[in-house]
Amino acid sequence: MTRARATRLRPVSVTEPRLEYRSIHGYRRAFRIAGEGPVVLLIHGIGDNSTTWLDVMPHLARHHTVIAPDLLGHGRSDKPRADYSVPAYANGMRDLMAVLGVDSATVVGHSLGGGVAMQFAYQFPQLVQRLVLVSTGGVTKEVNPFLRLASLPPAQEVLALLRLPGVLPVIRTAGTVLQALGTDLGHETPDVMRVLGALPDSGARSAFLRTLRAVVDWRGQVVTMLDRSYLAAGLPVQLVWGDRDPVIPLAHAQLAQAAMPGARLEVFRGAGHFPHRDDLPRFLAVLEDFIATTKPGTYDQEAWRTLLRSGAPDDAVTGSPATRKAVRELLATDERSAT
Repeated sequence: MTRARATRLRPVSVTEPRLEYRSIHGYRRAFRIAGEGPVVLLIHGIGDNSTTWLDVMPHLARHHTVIAPDLLGHGRSDKPRADYSVPAYANGMRDLMAVLGVDSATVVGHSLGGGVAMQFAYQFPQLVQRLVLVSTGGVTKEVNPFLRLASLPPAQEVLALLRLPGVLPVIRTAGTVLQALGTDLGHETPDVMRVLGALPDSGARSAFLRTLRAVVDWRGQVVTMLDRSYLAAGLPVQLVWGDRDPVIPLAHAQLAQAAMPGARLEVFRGAGHFPHRDDLPRFLAVLEDFIATTKPGTYDQEAWRTLLRSGAPDDAVTGSPATRKAVRELLATDERSAT
């Protein structure tokens, strides 16, 4: 049975996002911005762009300044031959905030954007008030096999076929069939097509592959956030996940919550990898409640220094005994890089 996406809200008298550009280090950075008030920074996932947040932004803009950038190599931002690693993206978010005169923000990241948000909070903790991770990457190795395959050398030639007439319609038809069969992957067809629609452009395709290969190889995800999640103590954290996510399984959410002291978790039943698009009303309710009921985290340099010197305390991992055991085993045996 096909799962229908939740009905979009139709707010009255809201500010529509406007598309703006800034040049940073000589490259054009595109972003959408709306509203006034405390800042909420929305970071999209790999191959995606700021349009993934278009339904979210007008509602948040009633009480907040909402900024949704196109990451370098994505959307309408420039696509140079550049560093597309997660730390580089975090640097880009710092630079954009500085150019816009933003001192701190509630940071929301989806998928790869969640990894960028986590890295941003690690590199620049003084800039982050709250952290919202939506179906985020960077927890364990496990990831959809298609992304593993896309990280291999032949992917460049395979993705180049998207330029040929008729290829995208064939993929769309296959996705529609999977959707009609009620598969989790089929449910993602509209968003998958939105991402694939940009890849016939050689610059976007090159940036996509550079970004993917920075975080995924044939064995799975190659970066982890678990080893330093204890540093989020004192920072309000909200996790949002779909229980039928075919890209990054729900189990990752439970591991992340266990490794991040005090983190909240909201599981959207029937939702896939894009819960903010599957159930907009609920996503907005969760996000607005989280912001309203938490105080901005404050960066204490001495406390941070003490944590780094002592490492994760014994009670840094919470949850059920099985979950705590799983996190500790991952921390002890995982070979992935930590940046």
